Amino acid sequence: MTTVAYEFDVIAWAQEQAALLRSGQFSLLDIEHIADEIEDVGKSEKRELKNRMAVLLAHLLKWRYQPEYRGNSWRRTINLQRSVILDCLDETPSLKADLKLSGWWVRAWNEGVAIAIKETGLDVFPEFCPWIYDQIMDADFWPSDDVQD
Repeated sequence: MTTVAYEFDVIAWAQEQAALLRSGQFSLLDIEHIADEIEDVGKSEKRELKNRMAVLLAHLLKWRYQPEYRGNSWRRTINLQRSVILDCLDETPSLKADLKLSGWWVRAWNEGVAIAIKETGLDVFPEFCPWIYDQIMDADFWPSDDVQD
């Protein structure tokens, strides 16, 4: 049995579990909670990717629908999100499977639209994402108001 309760202090519990693993004291491990934590790591990585994509989509929408406010700050945010998304996919290639799920895109799009509405006060955004992944991630893609995206 472990000496630190998972429910009481998860950080101390994790440190103790790591020490038990390293010392080979496998019979003392809190297997059920370890399994839960491992699953949560995957969920956290998936949330991070979706959140980054939502921020990117929101800024692309702002870029498209508020051309008078375009500036270096938005450009930096768009470039940063593209870079971090690519890093996430490089570091965790299994996340690429999520990009093929329509439900994932619907959630990312809806979150991006919600962010754009909150930040702009506009409610004119398309119901569905008008861009494909390759456009969204293309460093040369900047949606404009004078051409079809």
